[in-house]
Amino acid sequence: MSQRVLTSVAWPYANGPRHIGHVAGFGVPSDVFARYQRMIGNDVLMVSGTDEHGTPLLVQAEKEGVSVQELADRYNRIIVEDLVGLGLSYDLFTRTTTRNHYAVVQELFRGLYDNGYMVTQTTRGAISPSTGRTLPDRYIEGTCPICGATDARGDQCDTCGNQLDPEDLINPVSKINGETPEFVDTEHFMLDLPALAEALTEWLKGRTDWRPNVLKFSLNLLENIRPRAMSRDIDWGVPIPIEGWQDNNAKKLYVWFDAVVGYLSASIEWAWRTGQPEAWRKWWNDPEAVAYYFMGKDNITFHSQIWPAELLGYSGQGSRGGDAGELAEPTLNLPTEVVSSEFLTMSGSKFSSSKGVVIYVRDFLKEFGPDPLRYFIAMAGPETTDTDFTWDEFVRRINSELANEWGNLVNRTVSMAHKNFGEVPPLGSLLDADKALLDESAHAFEVVGKALQASRFKAGITEAMRIAGRANQYIAAQEPWKLAKDESQRERLGTVLHVALQVVSDINTLMTPYLPFSAQKIFETLGGQGVWAAQPKILEVTDDSPRDPVGTGVPEAGRAYPVIMGDYKNQQATWKRIDMVPGTPLSKPKPLFAKLDAELAETGPEWAKVR
Repeated sequence: MSQRVLTSVAWPYANGPRHIGHVAGFGVPSDVFARYQRMIGNDVLMVSGTDEHGTPLLVQAEKEGVSVQELADRYNRIIVEDLVGLGLSYDLFTRTTTRNHYAVVQELFRGLYDNGYMVTQTTRGAISPSTGRTLPDRYIEGTCPICGATDARGDQCDTCGNQLDPEDLINPVSKINGETPEFVDTEHFMLDLPALAEALTEWLKGRTDWRPNVLKFSLNLLENIRPRAMSRDIDWGVPIPIEGWQDNNAKKLYVWFDAVVGYLSASIEWAWRTGQPEAWRKWWNDPEAVAYYFMGKDNITFHSQIWPAELLGYSGQGSRGGDAGELAEPTLNLPTEVVSSEFLTMSGSKFSSSKGVVIYVRDFLKEFGPDPLRYFIAMAGPETTDTDFTWDEFVRRINSELANEWGNLVNRTVSMAHKNFGEVPPLGSLLDADKALLDESAHAFEVVGKALQASRFKAGITEAMRIAGRANQYIAAQEPWKLAKDESQRERLGTVLHVALQVVSDINTLMTPYLPFSAQKIFETLGGQGVWAAQPKILEVTDDSPRDPVGTGVPEAGRAYPVIMGDYKNQQATWKRIDMVPGTPLSKPKPLFAKLDAELAETGPEWAKVR
């Protein structure tokens, strides 16, 4: 029986192009998972979009001398193009500056407010002494009072992951001009996390199958839990939907309050865009549905504490009780698993556009194509530990593994079969070596499948590549090139090549979630017709949401913007052996993966020189 699987993917900021460190965290792992779930017959809804609120966009827009919306529009389109180029199979990739998103965010806020989990409180806010302007939390840096890291921000320390307030920092300074901020009283809405702590604890203690580091970190967040501000002194964002606040253009909802609601609002937008306005409830209200969230480790807090707290409070499941909002009926599903990746670094440092430590996705795709990047991230990415990207490691893995081991296996197997038979040859009597390889290849579906179900992507692709290595050993031992010279061995030649073709087909299926572009080519080379691995497409849509937000600064109706969607239900890829049929015409293969120049390992490409 199929299961409904919500695949929620962290929303990239629309303040610039995305680099490979970003897609190593949220992009490739989530797509591998979603593609596998579709192949085993599950009903997948994969959603995300560009995050277009918050201080980073304000600061970048000011630097570029453009409006925030103009900046968001430009980078939204660039990011959409890059993610489609990488083959990320979103059912909907949208944006946070839509009327639908604003309305859904405001509905969640009102529900929390009505149930008593959103309360006002006077807090201390930072201002610039020289300008008198509010300094956003994110643009104040100092020493973390918990772990001692010297680059903690006013909202969070990325080193230890704890949430902070600007006044918590030791020796705080403004990132904008380096001055010491002044702190003044300001009123904000607070999410009453202590009133939701018991429900959060009960839920988290049932998450025994999470990655240990994620679960331990999440449980530690519940110690000394305190209310968190969910509004900000800022003029760009979702209006606070409360009388007396909604038209105050100097205060908006905190970007992280609205960003996590995006998973729900995107699901709702997908439903009405596909002509089935209530279909989203199948993934959100049905207790049998499951929800997986993919992100980098610096976002765990918001997905294992803030978002679940919002869902629990809106459904009236905290210590104050309350009524479930109209979106709940009766509840909204909590995350089944939070899948967090570590950081992909470069020369030991985090990727940083401002510091020039960066490799942009579009530059990478233009030179190397999508599957080499997808392969590297799956095989050598930051799944459980921080991983340093080097051109030397990239060249080595692509040349010795992807090109030599896998690409060469496909090329020589199909080439020999095409040259000697022109089609899939018949299968004769099987020797022990034939049976052993076929059995091992068939068993790999279970091994790789278990790894993918557990979000152990490296283990899965490692097993697939191990089978490729075994197939290469088999061909070397059977020496079909010698059999081809002896007419009396033609039946044996056909059997060896049939076995090799079957294993190539098996591995191609195992590789499909990882390498969908080359999987489609191999499928066609083996005689397949039609779409094996579906790819996403860019659609131009209009903001004609049936939901209406309130307040000053809401998006205008009728605005056009690009989204990512796709027809994945009609693809042929399925998680099982596809028996090779004798007589099926074969195509002459073309090289799948170009070998990279060894010099690249030392110098890097022109646009990302090794320093």
